[in-house]
Amino acid sequence: MLDQTLLPSQTVFVTCTDYLEVANAIKTMIIRGAPAIGVAAAMGVAIGVQKSNDPDADFSTICDTLAATRPTAVNLFWGIERMRRVYNGLIGQPIETKRQRLIEEAIRVREEDIAICKEIGRHGAPLVPDNKTVLTHCNAGALATAGYGTALGVIRAAWDSGKKIDVFADETRPFLQGARLTAWELMQDGIPTTLITDNMAGHFLKSGRIGCVVVGADRIAANGDVANKIGTYSVAVLAKENGVPFYVAAPISTLDLTLTDGSQIPIEERAAIEVTSVFGVPVAPEGVNVCNPAFDVTPNRYVTGIITENGVAVAPFTESLRALAGKN
Repeated sequence: MLDQTLLPSQTVFVTCTDYLEVANAIKTMIIRGAPAIGVAAAMGVAIGVQKSNDPDADFSTICDTLAATRPTAVNLFWGIERMRRVYNGLIGQPIETKRQRLIEEAIRVREEDIAICKEIGRHGAPLVPDNKTVLTHCNAGALATAGYGTALGVIRAAWDSGKKIDVFADETRPFLQGARLTAWELMQDGIPTTLITDNMAGHFLKSGRIGCVVVGADRIAANGDVANKIGTYSVAVLAKENGVPFYVAAPISTLDLTLTDGSQIPIEERAAIEVTSVFGVPVAPEGVNVCNPAFDVTPNRYVTGIITENGVAVAPFTESLRALAGKN
C-alpha cells in the first residue's frame, strides 16, 4: 500500500506480510479513508488465514485485531464481516480451500470498490454546476478507496464529462489530508486545484464562486446524519447559510442502518501530538491540554443529497437510504 503519511514529499510503498502489519498500517494511517480501510481489512483477514497453522483457532483473533484499529469508519467492520461470512460458509472444507476462497473474496472486494466509485461518479457528475468551483474537505479520492474515489470520483467524472470546473481543497487540520493528499491527487490528474486553509471556507462560500460542496463519509446513520473528517460539520453549516448545495459521496457499505441517528456514531479521539506539532515541529506550548476528535457528525438537515452507487438519496433520508440499500 502507498504510505499516505509520507505524501506528497515521498512516494513509498509498504508491503504487509501478516495481519498485524495490516492492523498497524490502518491504526497509524499509512492507509486511511473508509473504503480503503475496508479493502485493507479484508486483505488482512486473508493474509492472517494464509499464515495461520490453525485458522479455525485463530480466525476470531485475526478479525478482532483488525476491527480494533479505528472505531468510526463502518467500512472497516463491513469488510471484516464479509470475510467472516465467507469463512463461516466453508466449515468442514480443507484449509487450502479456505485460504484460496478468502484471497478471492478480498480481491473481489477491491475490484468491486473501484466499480462502485465509478458509479458514484456517474450519479454525481450531473449535480456539479458547470463553470463553478467545487469545495471539498479531507481526502475522499483514489487514495481513500481502492481507486477513483468517492467525492473526488464525482469531481473526476464531472471533469471528464467536459465541465469547466476547478476545485478548492480545504487543508484539513490537523492531519492535513486535503493539503497533502487531495491537492496532490487532483494535480496528478491535471484538474485545476487551489489549496485553502480550513477557516477560509466561509469566505469563499459567501463569495458566490462555489457551486457545490462534495465530501466523503466514514459512517452514515439511517436518518442521513453523516460522520466525516473533523471540520465537515462547519463546512456544511456555512454551505447552507450561503445557499450552496452540500453533497456526500459514499458507497452503500458506508451506511449503518442499525443507527437511528448520528449521536450513536463512535468518534475516534486521536493523539494530542497531531495538534501540537506539524511534521514533528512543535506549534503549541508544551503541556497544553488538547482535544483531537478525528471526526464530527453533520446533521441531515444540512445535507442536500447522498450520492451512492445506486443513486442519489434526498430527504427524507430514512426512506431514501433504505430504498437505495434495498431494505424496503
